[in-house]
Amino acid sequence: MDIKAIIDKLYTTNNAEKEELLYLVNNINEEEKEYLLQKSKATADENYSNKVFMRGLIEFTNYCKNDCHYCGIRSGNKNAERYRLTVEQILQCCKMGHELGYRTFVLQGGEDMFYTDEKIVEIIKAIRENYPDCAITLSIGEKSYESYKKFFDAGADRYLLRHETSDEEHYKKLHPESMSLAKRKECLFNLKKIGFQVGSGFMVGSPYQTNENLVDDLLFLKELNPHMVGIGPFIPHKDTKFKDETQGTLEMTILMIALLRLMLPKALIPATTALGTIDPLGREKGLKAGANVVMPNLSPTDVRDKYLLYDNKICTGDEAAECRQCIERRIQSAGFEVDLTRGDNVEWTR
Repeated sequence: MDIKAIIDKLYTTNNAEKEELLYLVNNINEEEKEYLLQKSKATADENYSNKVFMRGLIEFTNYCKNDCHYCGIRSGNKNAERYRLTVEQILQCCKMGHELGYRTFVLQGGEDMFYTDEKIVEIIKAIRENYPDCAITLSIGEKSYESYKKFFDAGADRYLLRHETSDEEHYKKLHPESMSLAKRKECLFNLKKIGFQVGSGFMVGSPYQTNENLVDDLLFLKELNPHMVGIGPFIPHKDTKFKDETQGTLEMTILMIALLRLMLPKALIPATTALGTIDPLGREKGLKAGANVVMPNLSPTDVRDKYLLYDNKICTGDEAAECRQCIERRIQSAGFEVDLTRGDNVEWTR
């Protein structure tokens, strides 16, 4: 097979067969990677010009009922120092973010049963009332169709729920028996049905992962056709069973971002904190591969180092304003334009 021909096919049709994708992932060389990056960056520019959208991230609870084997805030980690933000604290984060120019707030947390549907609805309505010009994104795990509908009706616009792996056997190796891939996929399709801008995604380089798993993830995302895709390298956490596993590579993560950009040209794709954690210029390299979103942290600095999904996370000590200015400089010096609007997916309307 001719890898450049596969890349051209992806660029023109946004599609490829599983065998073609697997051949590309297994055999691509440096020159072909450069060609792929040119095409993925061109695709991002065609759909979103040279813009990088900023989201204000609020990590409001690190309690979680799940015990995912790779996660630092899993329920079984007795060393995690737990916290929850009050509605007032969350609104304070939004106030600070709004003053810094953010028009999207991303509320992320573990699956914390303390936050009932009623409490989440209260938080959404408070943000919507105080900041009607802002988009509200939730990332709080698996819920029922009815719960998701309540959140949407209260004013939430987007929902992030990474599938992590689309292979049943691989999923079981990463998660406890109480969780299922079928349930995760059902949640994603429910969210789309309700009308959310939906985000999914996966870890690159997680334990037991094969290149075929990665290609299956790309194809599942093509089927789901989400509005957002978040992928990042697996990074081990010292208090998990995978603490001694090798972390995912920058190279493979960048390759996946580039392929996703070609397969889902309209998607909003973050250059994640995890990318910046494994390489000082990781986020910039993600943007040059076709990513177009960054999510600086608005969480209070006294809880930042408690929301550790993996070890050595960057920027946990930065004040929100410092974080905002630093990341804007880095985006601009990499040749991109910062966009502080809501930054909706170009195909989505509420």
